[in-house]
Amino acid sequence: MLRVLTLATLFPDATRPQFGPFVERQTLGLAALNNVEVRVVAPVGIPPMGRFLQRYRALCGLPLRENWKGLTVHRPRFAHIPGVGGRFDAALLTRALMPVLRDIRREFAFDVIDAEFFFPDGPTAVTLGKAFDVPVSIKARGADIHAWGSGGPTQRQVVAAGRAADGMLCVSAAMKADMIALGMPAGRITVHYTGVDHARFHVRDRAVAKSALGISGPVLVSVGALIARKGHDLAIAALAEVPGATLVLIGAGPERAALETMALSVGVSNRVRFLGSIDQDRIADWLAAADVMVLMSASEGLANAWVEALASGTPVVIADVGGAREVLDRADAGQMVARDSGAVAGAVRGLLAFPPERGVVAGAADRFSWDTNATALYAHLTALVRDRSGFRAPETLR
Repeated sequence: MLRVLTLATLFPDATRPQFGPFVERQTLGLAALNNVEVRVVAPVGIPPMGRFLQRYRALCGLPLRENWKGLTVHRPRFAHIPGVGGRFDAALLTRALMPVLRDIRREFAFDVIDAEFFFPDGPTAVTLGKAFDVPVSIKARGADIHAWGSGGPTQRQVVAAGRAADGMLCVSAAMKADMIALGMPAGRITVHYTGVDHARFHVRDRAVAKSALGISGPVLVSVGALIARKGHDLAIAALAEVPGATLVLIGAGPERAALETMALSVGVSNRVRFLGSIDQDRIADWLAAADVMVLMSASEGLANAWVEALASGTPVVIADVGGAREVLDRADAGQMVARDSGAVAGAVRGLLAFPPERGVVAGAADRFSWDTNATALYAHLTALVRDRSGFRAPETLR
């Protein structure tokens, strides 16, 4: 039996059901395997006096331990100091988790710590792994390397964690190259592709899907947090050059007001819909209805939204960042263009004028599955445990 302690500051809760759904899905897939037990620690960062602030009040009310979709999830609090670039987060998280893991270990003798984000989870996992004498894996997903690892007070902590970890995972080969460039050991980094729920994201009749959503005409969808890095402003600017199309933005974030103002200023506010954060089933409905998915991120690891769109038979227009070249393995799947609104508009107009066959588009996502993701994660973690202790993995996983 392999006992895995999953450490994930990026994990859904009752107040944020779309906060890291890909981490949740990966963890559920691992837990569904035979001969595996998983316990999740999903820490919640709260600033001093945070209980008096509206944005943190609901988080303060989360249970410290709960059953979440069949998983035992611990949600300990740790002190988060705003305005200092995250420099203290890992140390404060470590201090908060040490007694929590001591308690967990009395009833759940975990063999390995699987950290699901590089910061602050990674440095904390390394310290905890040493304290409890278990191997540590850290997964790189995107912003954890490109933001926390690219400079400032956290870069040294991120790189040190990578050098100290027993093994690392990353969402694309491009991400692996970025990690190596930071000085992390290539031999301990394994590419671990995301999965996609093909029962949810699949080809449907586009006209029927549009009718069910009460929309007509060309539909562009962009899925991602409303933050500057995601490039939603480029999608809005491009819309001005795509007459008659509607742009649907799915996600929440601090840039919403600025994006609404921009849509008004370029004369497309009547053709832009802001849906906010919605559940995966509704995202699937919109991707099935969309003619094109546009996401012009400045950086990515390998965006789940890319794969979900493709699985829905919807071609994508994306920037040449992260694992884009690994996803777009065929011309019909979409286009990679410069981060320029004119280039985006041109690509969209081309795909609307000559739409690719949807089944061919969906084929680009066939190699991504949560079953493959789970078995690869199991193999990675068991290898770390075996190297440390001589653990022998059972042959039957399901």
